[in-house]
Amino acid sequence: MRRSSSTAGSSGRQSMMALRVQDNNKMGLQTPQMKDRGTFGKLSMSKPTPGTSERKVSFFGKRTSGAGGSRNSQYGVFGTEKIKDPRPLHDKAFIQQCIKQLCEFLVENGYAHNVSMKSLQSPSVKDFLKIFTFIYGFLCPSYELPDSKFEEEIPRVFKELGYPFPLSKSSMYTVGAPHTWPQIVTALIWLIDCVKLYAAMRENAPSFDDGQSWGGETEDGIVHNKLFMDYSVKCYEHFMKGRDTFEELDAEVQSKLKDLFNIDEFQIESLAADNKRLHEEIARLEKEKESEPDRRVSLRNVKSSLQADVQKFQAYLANLESHIAILDQKMEGVNEEVETAEMEVEAMKQENARLQHIFDNQKYSVADIERINHERNELQQTINKLTKEMEAEEHQLWNEELKYARNKEAIEMQLAEYHKLARKLKLIPVSAENSKGHDFEIQFNPEAGPNCLVKYRTQIKAPLMEIINQTEEEIRKATQRKMTLEDTLEQVNVMVVEKKSSVKMLKEEAEKLDDLYHQKLKEAEEEEQKCANELELLEKHKQLLESGINEGLSEATNELHDLQRQYQVVMQTTTEESRKAGDNLNRLLEVIATHVVSIEKYLDEQNVKIDRDYEEFMSEDLLSILTRILDSYKKKAENL
Repeated sequence: MRRSSSTAGSSGRQSMMALRVQDNNKMGLQTPQMKDRGTFGKLSMSKPTPGTSERKVSFFGKRTSGAGGSRNSQYGVFGTEKIKDPRPLHDKAFIQQCIKQLCEFLVENGYAHNVSMKSLQSPSVKDFLKIFTFIYGFLCPSYELPDSKFEEEIPRVFKELGYPFPLSKSSMYTVGAPHTWPQIVTALIWLIDCVKLYAAMRENAPSFDDGQSWGGETEDGIVHNKLFMDYSVKCYEHFMKGRDTFEELDAEVQSKLKDLFNIDEFQIESLAADNKRLHEEIARLEKEKESEPDRRVSLRNVKSSLQADVQKFQAYLANLESHIAILDQKMEGVNEEVETAEMEVEAMKQENARLQHIFDNQKYSVADIERINHERNELQQTINKLTKEMEAEEHQLWNEELKYARNKEAIEMQLAEYHKLARKLKLIPVSAENSKGHDFEIQFNPEAGPNCLVKYRTQIKAPLMEIINQTEEEIRKATQRKMTLEDTLEQVNVMVVEKKSSVKMLKEEAEKLDDLYHQKLKEAEEEEQKCANELELLEKHKQLLESGINEGLSEATNELHDLQRQYQVVMQTTTEESRKAGDNLNRLLEVIATHVVSIEKYLDEQNVKIDRDYEEFMSEDLLSILTRILDSYKKKAENL
């Protein structure tokens, strides 16, 4: 008996032991996802693949098998095979249901921040981190999300919890994007399911002690007892020693379960028959599903069409109700008319009786009556003919009045547009700026006849054409003056640039002269120091000559006087040259500074004047300003 079989025929539970699945391509464990997601604690009714063992989720790592060899177990290791997500992530209804579940969970569990269905449609990264930390806090109360590298921390946490689908790092930066949020919200729903399962396990955690009752059953239908735990422990011990089958243990636990639950063999056979029948039903349904893969889509289309038909019928019923109301109103009106007609009929009967009485008592003969009737018919025909002619004339008159009203309205609109444009151009009233004494206003008087507007053609067209020609001539002259002023401005700018370059050159020459002055002054000081040193040496030599030699006193004295005279001459010459050089340099610097100040003042005045002229040119009347500027520039040119 294989480990994949159930421990008892009627228990209906899969084995929770680790299963080694034989795979020709991979040796690692896999985590397949059921196509039909059920609630926790329910069995999967998927059809087993014929010829192969049933694949189950293993919570243990891969192990090595050998003759008498030991097995290694690593908890939480999954295979590297990528599993396709069977959930309808592109179905908006499914995503909205997941968002609703997430919102309800957060509200029910006292989420500290405000949350709603609208805010969860496209949350920010900050909101997602708060939600994840809040939900994961139920599993790990002391958990705190790190400040950095959360894009690596959150996928790692999901992977450690056993989430079968990968979450990329890039998706953590764009959580609220339309292509990313479905994956994130389904992962949060999976985490919520884990929290609910963990809470249920904590609330209904069985204590597997010796005093436990044999029939303890939780809300999800799983029976926890010591017999099952002993069986699981023994099977796992044999599994770790290298065994793959546990027939003896299965037989032992099967006999104990039969004694425990009082299992009848005939009841087992009936359950086996029911199981076989259910498997055949599942196979038939899967064949129908394969033969009609788009049945759900077609049913959805049918549902949408039926809903559209329901809406149409509802609209039709609403229209019928409104039509019935209208008919009721009409029926009330008809009833009133019938009552009025009955009253008229009664009045006519009375009138007929009266007339019959008059007819019976009248003195006219039958021929007179026929003649009167014939004349009355002829007069009635004449009246009908004249009535038709009058109606035709009235209809024609109405059409002519409509045509007249439309033409009048069009003329009035054109006149209003003309008057608006004329006021904008300052042509009306007569005292306007550009009217020049002409009256350009048109008075429309339809009562004056069809030629009421002909006189305005000669009154307005000639003065208006004259004003247009004068305006075009002024515009042409202003354009020429503008071009001339632009050329003049460009020349002034060129002159300013040249003056700036000359000022720069003069400043450089002034700096050079200043350096030369300092250099000459330094040389004069050095020469003076040198002469002082020579004088000191000569005085010492004089003292030596006076003390040592008396004979050459007169010659030494004469030489001393000569040297003193020469020194005085040299000092006077040096002082005079220094003074002249300083005076020349000071005069040159004063001239340069005066010239620079005058040039800067002239340029500032020119800039201020040009700016003032330009502002006046832009603010005042174009023609008069251009004329004044041109005259001023002509006067300046003549003065220059």
